[in-house]
Amino acid sequence: MRVPEARRMVEMSPYVLQSGRRHGFRADRAHHEHRADRERRAHRGDRTGRPHRTDRDRRARRRDRGARDRRAPGRGVHAAATPAPDGASAPTAPAPPDPLFTAVDAPAFTARHLARLAGGTLAAVRVPHFLGPAECRAVTEALDRLPTAPYDRGRVPTRVLRFGPALNDHRLPGGVLDADRYWAQADAARTAWDRAAVRPDAVAHAMDRIGEAWGAPVGPATIGGREAFGGTVREIETGLLMHFDDINREFPDGLFDQHVIGQLAFNLYVDVPSGGGATFVWRHRWEPADEDHREAYGYRPGAVAGCQRVELPPSLGAGLLFDPAHFHAVEPNRGGGRRIAFAFFLGITTGGRLVVWS
Repeated sequence: MRVPEARRMVEMSPYVLQSGRRHGFRADRAHHEHRADRERRAHRGDRTGRPHRTDRDRRARRRDRGARDRRAPGRGVHAAATPAPDGASAPTAPAPPDPLFTAVDAPAFTARHLARLAGGTLAAVRVPHFLGPAECRAVTEALDRLPTAPYDRGRVPTRVLRFGPALNDHRLPGGVLDADRYWAQADAARTAWDRAAVRPDAVAHAMDRIGEAWGAPVGPATIGGREAFGGTVREIETGLLMHFDDINREFPDGLFDQHVIGQLAFNLYVDVPSGGGATFVWRHRWEPADEDHREAYGYRPGAVAGCQRVELPPSLGAGLLFDPAHFHAVEPNRGGGRRIAFAFFLGITTGGRLVVWS
C-alpha cells in the first residue's frame, strides 16, 4: 500500500475522528503520522536503503554471528601456504594446514614410513646418515668416470646434468614408450656403470636397506620381461621447475609387467652445495585446471597458490622418500658446492612387492 493512501486511511479512521473531536485533531494526527512513519520505514527501509531492524533483530544477528565463529574450522590458525605469484590474486585466508602433511627425520626407513607415504598421511621421510661422508666422497670421485649429458634445453630449461635414462623422457604422445631409444640408452648406461666400478654401489645399498625395512627384496620393474633401468645420477645447478611424477598417468594403459598402485621417489645426496638446492613438496596433486599454469615440462607457481608445503634442504649422505604425485620442485643452488644425487622411483605393486625404475 502506498504511504499517502495509508496516511489517508489513518486520518479517516473512526478513532482519529473521535479523538479529533475530544482532544484536538492536530495532536492525534501527529501521533498517527509518527506511527505510519515507523511502519513505512519497516516496510520500505530507511534513507540509507537498509531494512529497519529492531533491537531484537540486532541481538539475533549477534547470536548467529557468534555461532558461526564457533563452528568455523581452523579459525585463528595460519597454514604454511605458498604466496600467490605476481599478478595473481592472493587468497583472503589460507586453508587450515593438514597436521599429517609433515616431514620426519628417522635413523632408518621403516615399512610404516612407506605405508604412510603411500597412504597420504606423511609428506616425506629423511634418513640423515643413510651413507657416510667417506662413502659419499668415494662415490663422487667415481662419478667422474661416468658419461653425463645435459637435458634438452627445449624441454628442461634449467641446467641439469644426468647419467642414465628415465622412462618419462622417452614417452611418446598418447602414453607410449619409445622402446628402441629407451632400451639402447638403458643398455649403454649399464655398460658404463659396470666399467666405472662405482664403489660403494649406492643404488644397490639403497635397495637393500629399503628391502630390509619392507621385509622383502626390492627388484627392478620389468617391461616385457626386460629390467627397467633404475638409479639415475643428476647434478642440479639452477633448480627444477615445479612438476609431478605419476607412472600411471604418464602411461595410462600400463607399462610394467607389474601393476603399480603406489609410487614413491627416492633421493640420495652424495654432494651438496653450501646453500640452496632444497626440495619443496606441496600438498597438491594434479587437477585439470593446473594446465592453465603449464610451463615447459612443469607448472608456474599459481598452480599451488595457497597450498601447504614442506621444505627439504639437502644434506650430505641423506636419503629422502616422498610421494612424487605431489607437486614438487628444486630451488637453485646458492654459494659453492655441487648438488649431486642418485634417484629412482619405488613402486608398490598389487602383490605387495617393491619395484624400482627411473
